[in-house]
Amino acid sequence: MGHPMSSPAHARHALLYMWRIRKFEEAVEDLFGRGMMHGTMHLSIGQEASPTGMCMALTLQDQITSTHRGHGHCIAKGADLTRMIAELLGKEIGYCGGRGGSMHIADVETGNLGANGVVGGGIPIAAGAALASKMMKKGSVSVSFFGDGAMNEGAFHEAANLAAIWKLPMILFCENNKYGMSSSTEKAFAIDNLADRGKGYGIPAVNVDGNDVVDVYEQAKIAVERAKSGEGPTLIVAETYRWKGHSRSDKNLYRTKEEIEEWRERDPIPKFTSKIIEAGLMTKEQCDAIAQEATDAIIAAVNESVKAKPADPAGLLDAVFKKASA
Repeated sequence: MGHPMSSPAHARHALLYMWRIRKFEEAVEDLFGRGMMHGTMHLSIGQEASPTGMCMALTLQDQITSTHRGHGHCIAKGADLTRMIAELLGKEIGYCGGRGGSMHIADVETGNLGANGVVGGGIPIAAGAALASKMMKKGSVSVSFFGDGAMNEGAFHEAANLAAIWKLPMILFCENNKYGMSSSTEKAFAIDNLADRGKGYGIPAVNVDGNDVVDVYEQAKIAVERAKSGEGPTLIVAETYRWKGHSRSDKNLYRTKEEIEEWRERDPIPKFTSKIIEAGLMTKEQCDAIAQEATDAIIAAVNESVKAKPADPAGLLDAVFKKASA
C-alpha cells in the first residue's frame, strides 16, 4: 500500500479503514450495552489513524502483535469484520471459534499474530517473529503495538534489548494515549518524552502525531525500510488519545471533560478528510459515501454474526489439546 496522499485509491483506503475502525467500535459499545456481548471491552475510538497509518506501510507477509485494545490493529491489517464481530458474540464462525473474545483475536492469514490480554505480552512475541524472519531470510518485518503503560513492563525492556543487539526487523509501536488505565504518563514516567527510552538500547526513536494518518505512515515507512535493510528496530511513539474509558467499567474520574473534549476536536477522521478534499483527491460527497460504506459493512457483519451458530461448550478444549494419534 502506498502513501495516503499519493492517489485517490490510497486516500480512499486510509479513510475507509479509519471509518471501519470507528464504526466497529461504536457497534461493539452498542452490543455490550444491550447485553449481547459479555466480559469487557477496551475501545480505541479516537486512535484510528495510528493502526491505519502503520499498517498501510506493511505488506501481507509482514506481521503484527496487538493488545487488549486491539480491534483497530486487527481491522487495519485486513481482518474480516464478520468473523471479528462473531468472535465477540461467542459464535463458531469467530476467529477463535467464539472462545477468545475481544482481547484474543488472531488472524495468521493476514499477519496478525494475535491480541493479548497481558500488558506488553505481544512485544516478545513480535521479537520472536522478527528473529524467525531474519534466520529464515523471509524479508518480512514484525510490528508490536502497545500502549504507554507497557513501556514500564519487563517484556518491553527485554524485547527491545534483544531486538537492538540482534538487529531484528522489528518496529516497536507505542500508542501513547496518555493513560495506563487511570495512571497518567506524568505520574508513571520520570521522562517527558517517551521516545527517549530508545536511547538506552541504541534504538532510533521518533514521535509522531498519532491522530494524523499521513504523519504515521511516513515515519512507519521509514522504519519498515530500515528494518528490511538489516539496520534493526525502530521505536515509534504515536501521540494519541482514547475518547472512552479504559474499559467498560471506567467512569473517567481521573480526567476532565475539558481534556476529553480538547482531544475530540483533534479527531483523526475529519482531519484527514479535510486534507484529501483540499488536495483534490476526493470530493466531500465521495468522503461521505465512504463513511456510509463503512457503516453498511458493520451493520452487515453484525446481522450475519447475530444469526450465526453459538460456540458449543462441548468443544471448549478442541483448540487446547492435540488429539492423540492412533
